[in-house]
Amino acid sequence: MELFNYFRSSASYRVRIALALKGLDYDYRAVQLVKGEQLQEPYAAMAAARLVPLLVDGEQRLSQSLAIIEYLDETHPKPPLLPREPAARARVRAIALDIACEIHPLNNLRVLKYLVGPMGLSEDDKNRWYRHWVETGLEAVERQLVQAPSTYCHGEAPTLADCVLVPQIFNAQRFECRLDHVPQVMRVFEACMKLAAFEETRPEKCPDAA
Repeated sequence: MELFNYFRSSASYRVRIALALKGLDYDYRAVQLVKGEQLQEPYAAMAAARLVPLLVDGEQRLSQSLAIIEYLDETHPKPPLLPREPAARARVRAIALDIACEIHPLNNLRVLKYLVGPMGLSEDDKNRWYRHWVETGLEAVERQLVQAPSTYCHGEAPTLADCVLVPQIFNAQRFECRLDHVPQVMRVFEACMKLAAFEETRPEKCPDAA
């Protein structure tokens, strides 16, 4: 397998965590988003959305981090990243989507570039935008976790939800977001970071982080 990703991409970090949790080897392919490499050939020809991550598995070219993780869970089912029970699976997906759909799209690199480019926002205004959506979005995740506290987002083993939560916290910390109002979120984050799959795939440990 080959994983095309960017070290600071939270979506890419999600997939790196999932691959590590499952003990799967892959070749790391860096795509420098700040240099616009995702828009250039040959990567643009492989990735229809011209985004990262992209997982190449034999003849398969897979995009969108959550779709990639579910593909990995179906093709390499142990350890599972989704519970077997329908209601539990729905809860894990809901927590993941609270981050992947409600927080991340408002704050990814191309949105931030548009805010300070065509929209003409200052760096301070851009950062205020970022912090607002992260801080309020994580409140929704906090409420989910409060309803059924456990070591990880759901239960006593990492799931898809944890793969999505941890990268978002890394980005929140980088942008100096307030996090003291989400103690359950931070408790889960700290539990995850005790595991090698989360710690060894963190952004600054990636080959393109230098």
